[in-house]
Amino acid sequence: MKTPLTEIRNICCIGAGYVGGPTMAVIADRCPKIQVNVVDLNESRIAAWNDSDLSNLPIYEPGLDKIVQRARGRNLYFSTEVEPSIANADMVFISVNTPTKTRGLGSGQASDLRWVEACARQVAKCAQGHTIVVEKSTLPVRTAETIQAILQASQGPQSNGEPRSFVVLSNPEFLAEGTAIKDLETPDRVLIGGEDSHAIESLASIYNKWVPSEKILRTNLWSSELSKLTANAFLAQRISSINSVAALCELTGADVKEVAKAIGSDTRIGSKFLNSGPGFGGSCFQKDILNLVYLSRYFGLPEVADYWQNVVTLNTWQQDRIARLVVKNLFGTVTGKRLALFGFAFKANTNDTREAPAIRIAKDLLDEGAQLAIYDPKVESLQIASDLKLPQITPPSLKAGPSKAELSGEGTWWPCSKVEEAVSGADAVLILTEWSQFRGLNWDELAQLMRKPAWVFDTRGIVNKEEVTSAGLKIWRVGDGAT
Repeated sequence: MKTPLTEIRNICCIGAGYVGGPTMAVIADRCPKIQVNVVDLNESRIAAWNDSDLSNLPIYEPGLDKIVQRARGRNLYFSTEVEPSIANADMVFISVNTPTKTRGLGSGQASDLRWVEACARQVAKCAQGHTIVVEKSTLPVRTAETIQAILQASQGPQSNGEPRSFVVLSNPEFLAEGTAIKDLETPDRVLIGGEDSHAIESLASIYNKWVPSEKILRTNLWSSELSKLTANAFLAQRISSINSVAALCELTGADVKEVAKAIGSDTRIGSKFLNSGPGFGGSCFQKDILNLVYLSRYFGLPEVADYWQNVVTLNTWQQDRIARLVVKNLFGTVTGKRLALFGFAFKANTNDTREAPAIRIAKDLLDEGAQLAIYDPKVESLQIASDLKLPQITPPSLKAGPSKAELSGEGTWWPCSKVEEAVSGADAVLILTEWSQFRGLNWDELAQLMRKPAWVFDTRGIVNKEEVTSAGLKIWRVGDGAT
């Protein structure tokens, strides 16, 4: 029979996604004496985690492949064997998706917790002895009560007479995609919320293998859950704030980069998250803010709800504004025109497209009848098709004259394997993701492939304006009132 342990020997993580996979890989790497089992019902995802070719891992994060190579097969395992992994675990992490509800009570704002509840019920069914259950998914405040209620209903003697017991902890992740491994290996803080000090210290002892003690914060369950939502809301708020200033800069002749540097030099404000762009994306920011909006309304705080709702509203406005600017500058229409989109992931160094600004901008342009040539170094074409809800077409020949889609005004898209392929015959380039390779492009060469007059719309503010203009191209750069 398992008893409450100070040292955890066996961990099960339910969910092999962007949080569960990298987090468990780092824990296994830093804690070789702990067996870590990452389980998921998605067979293709598990197969990708077990692929001998590490370039085929389902998640792209710099440095992740090396960690998986060191730990996989030693004390890190990926499988679809959910029930036996739970039964053998001293600690179970719940790291499943919590998307925004699309229907029913709280639709469009509240989190859909069906997968979290399903996990709790599976743990209640399969766990043996004493089990510490850790919330790793981003969850609304007081979700732990639901998990506790399900688990407590299953406490008591097992069929073999041995007792079962559960403790629930909150351990939210604070990872930025693209730097997730760095964030895990040298975190700003590790937050553990709970009411059972023994369980809290059991989890803390794992992180203490590589995280300094002063960076491990202990709170109650509810503070931990709310801290995650609030952290993302504050970061997203800064992005919307600087983007609102960028729009003002463009109309007044100011430069948002200079403004950001000036205000970021104030130690009370700081310089991070003051880069203007096409708006925030990713799996958490919008979802967590909308969750905060829902909770505020639920608890009778409409003014608070309206405040946070406006952060999301301005983010959407920024993306629509960029699409309108493209149309306006291309003589008021993009119907039948070829536009090259550089980047589709929501940020550099990840293949994640969830809530990517490129999706809304691309859809707006497709609605206008644009022909989009899309290049991203890490995002697969199947993912782009899924996000745009539109199948790709075969790239139309530049020599064959206008295609049927161009003549009909129907918006279409196709993937490209390199930037030169994307810009051939294009009226404009839109830089939507800040991949490093887009910073050093040879605009003299690219300009020769484009149809004149041609534009560069730099939504990330990363290209050299003088190099673009000297190549004979027009440029719009976010927040630059001099363009």
